[in-house]
Formats: sequence, structure tokens, C-alpha cells
Amino acid sequence: MGDKAESDGHDGEAERGLLQRLPSFFVIGPPRTGTSWLHSVLRQRAWLSDPTKETRFFDRHFDRGLAWYRSHYRRADSGRRIGEVAPTYFASPEARMRIAQLMPEARIVCTFRNPVDRVLSLYRLKRAYGLIPWSFEEALGKDPELMESSRYGTHFKAWLRAFGNAQVMATVYEDMLSDPQAYLDRLTDFVDVPRMKLAPQQAKRVLASESMTEPRSYRLTRGAAMLSEWARARRLDVVVARAKGMGLIKFFVGGGPVFPPIALATRETLYESFRPEVEKLEELLQRDLSAWKRLEREEQCLSTESRCG
Repeated sequence: MGDKAESDGHDGEAERGLLQRLPSFFVIGPPRTGTSWLHSVLRQRAWLSDPTKETRFFDRHFDRGLAWYRSHYRRADSGRRIGEVAPTYFASPEARMRIAQLMPEARIVCTFRNPVDRVLSLYRLKRAYGLIPWSFEEALGKDPELMESSRYGTHFKAWLRAFGNAQVMATVYEDMLSDPQAYLDRLTDFVDVPRMKLAPQQAKRVLASESMTEPRSYRLTRGAAMLSEWARARRLDVVVARAKGMGLIKFFVGGGPVFPPIALATRETLYESFRPEVEKLEELLQRDLSAWKRLEREEQCLSTESRCG
């Protein structure tokens, strides 16, 4: 009996030790809202997951346990805040519930972007990395993440309920583009990370999907993506990180033809589909997001490849 009690005590202490070294903040996206840029900047003042940028622990790999998750912060010390930039968590009820249970005091940052631009950007990223084989129109029906991660109002309201207004902050992509320094200052103040002065090159966008292309070989790119996931599942994240650092990724990502323009009718349908969620978000943020609810004249010209005088 005594041995069991002593064992339970050691297990409890070990678990508490793990919990004390978990993130105090999460930037949860949704995807393609400037989170890659934020990761590159925040890592200067906070401990972020390493070498894997997105652990997918709370939505995909929770069964691997806290010790596995904590291994991504093994170099973290008490001198910096610990955080994770995890855009896939936004639309995941499981991630929301698990984070709320383990870290109820965590700060949550959401980043929002015109949903039509964002869903197209996410599609291009997935296609370039060989994660999906379909055309844009096919992907909208076959890849649930594209549409589900665009339910801005519904998911944002759920995060507010789980953590409270004081612990959840909403930011807007246009603010990041128009004044990145002011945007970053507001965010770092919220997550209690020291402010930092952006260098001129840091104020530029990172990994813009508009410059991405179709993969030169879907089969080759898909195989590389599967190999990468296999390595991460066996805690070989450092191998994947080194391969990327050596520039090997350029042989597998993109290299094919440019993405074709999206049909005007498809854009119009998407704007109508996303309108209710944008209006929910407008109400929650008390901010006018009219530009996200209608097709602008410039977009019509782009979609139809016509000239506008």
C-alpha cells in the first residue's frame, strides 16, 4: 500500500513538473493568416516548439503524451515565456477542450483574414506540398479543413466561452500588413512577451502562397510529405528540420505550373457561404468587415482576367 502511494506521489510530481513547463500562450490561427511570420518573429523573445514548428499535439497527436509534447521545449528555461504557434487548433474542438483542461490560464491569440483569400491560400499551400491532389473546386468538397477553418464566428465564440474574454485576443491580417510594428506590440503585450523592434526585412510577408506553384511531381512531393510525417511520429523531428535547413525542400515543393485563376462564380459562391460567419465575427469584435463579405471590383478583374479601366 505504501509503495503504491509513494509511486502515485512520484507520478503526480512528474506530471505537475511537465505541466509547469507547458506554453502560457497559443497563436491558433486559423491557417494562412500570417502565423509563419509571427513564428519567425516571436521566436526571438519566447520559447516556441523546436525543431517542429507545429507539433499538432492537441488536435492530432494527443495520444503521444505530455512527455512527447514537452520534448519540443526541452531547451526552454525560466527566462522566457513558452508558447506555440498552432494554426490548426482554431477549428478543433478537441484542441480547445484539452488546452482549457491542462492550461486554463493560457492566453489565446486568433488571427483573421478575408476568408476567401485565406481558403485559396490554404489550398495552394496544401497543393504545393503534395497534401491534396484535387483542383480548388474539388478540394472545397473533399477537404473539410478548408471550409471548417473558415467558420470564424462560430469557433471564435467557442474559444471565448472556454477561456473568457480577458484571455482571448482577436487580430486582423490587414492590421499586420498596414502597421506590423504596432500589430506586434499589441500582441506581445497581450501574451506578456517583451516588445521587439522589427528589422526592415522582418516587416515583409513570409512564405506568401501567391508565389507558390503546383508541384512538379505530385507523387514525389506526396512521398516526401509522408516520409516527413513518418519521421516526426518516431521523434526524428531534428532530421526533418535539418533536411529543410539544407534546402532539400525546394526539390519537392512547387516547381510546376502556376495555379490557374479561380472562376468568378466560385469566388461569388464562397463570399455568400462565408457571409454569416463574418457577420458573427463583426458582432463579436464590434468591427466593420464589409470588405470580407462581397466581391470587390479588383477581384472581379483578376478572376475573369479582364482589364478594368
